[in-house]
Amino acid sequence: MCRNIKPLFNFEPPATGNEMHDAALQFVRKISGYNAPSHANEAAFHEAVEDIEKVVGRLLKSLATNAPPKDRDQEAEKKREKSKLRFS
Repeated sequence: MCRNIKPLFNFEPPATGNEMHDAALQFVRKISGYNAPSHANEAAFHEAVEDIEKVVGRLLKSLATNAPPKDRDQEAEKKREKSKLRFS
């Protein structure tokens, strides 16, 4: 799928509205093939982003886990280290 869409579940603090919006926007861009829609498709594009953002919010609220919440900073550091190994 899209490498720019990040996991949003089971983090402390929980995913923000901006993070959910960014994931929804990236998903719609990927599916539609548009980075920025034409004027004729702009309303449908933005409506799809809003709809997906709402669904993502409902999904995250309804998911359950026994795993402890992940720390955003620690996860980001792990990704940086993995990237260094991969691209150095």
